[in-house]
Amino acid sequence: MNRTDPAGGAPDPLAGELAGLATDAPAALLDRIAARRVHVPGPLEDLQAAFTDHGVAYLRAGMDEREFAAAFRARFARPLLPAERPPAGLVPALRTGRLGALRLDLRGLSDFEAAVLRAAARIPRGQTRPYAWVARQAGRPKAVRAVGSALGRNPVPLLIPCHRVTRSDGALGDYVFGADAKERLLRAEDVDVDEVTELARRGVRLVGSDTTGIVCYPTCGDARRITPGHRRGFRDLAAARAAGYRPCLHCRPGEAQPA
Repeated sequence: MNRTDPAGGAPDPLAGELAGLATDAPAALLDRIAARRVHVPGPLEDLQAAFTDHGVAYLRAGMDEREFAAAFRARFARPLLPAERPPAGLVPALRTGRLGALRLDLRGLSDFEAAVLRAAARIPRGQTRPYAWVARQAGRPKAVRAVGSALGRNPVPLLIPCHRVTRSDGALGDYVFGADAKERLLRAEDVDVDEVTELARRGVRLVGSDTTGIVCYPTCGDARRITPGHRRGFRDLAAARAAGYRPCLHCRPGEAQPA
């Protein structure tokens, strides 16, 4: 653009201002309207994350870049641009299973979906809880099937650990990345998947200690400390209460409902 006055005099100030508008938008402004995409190392292969100025918004495994971009566009109304590096805290969160200071961008969720994800986020590493537990924690104890649907739409699995949610009959159940990935993730967290599976086969949902009179979910840290000779199994909390047991204050088991 010619920045001089048409009469050949001094530079035209207006032309100079207009030329300045052609420069790239500041990164801070761009990050407010676009999301960034990056490949990250993690417990599953081909893991990609999308993040905004509010935090990590989307996480998926097993997709190429085109599939990931299409899945993101189908859910979010933002352009997706490549990033040079993951946001701070993402790689440690994937490695440890704990969020720490990592921020998540969960805008757009319904109140119920947000409550379900908050409940799932409270499940400790190395432990599991059934859908019925999540429903109770979310304030909707009868919405067990809806909890399963909400977890299936979890935009940031691994960061919000829906792999730690099992069927209410004790079986591991489905997972957004497949049953094999779910089992692998749980084993990596030292969950005794073989014991959990066997207890589910026998109809045992809760285990209690006959020395303390406390009953827990099988993967609860307190349940793991019960010695075999003092371990008692129950199909639900009603049966445990009838035998004189009270629920653990840590894992807070409740009445089982069909998944």
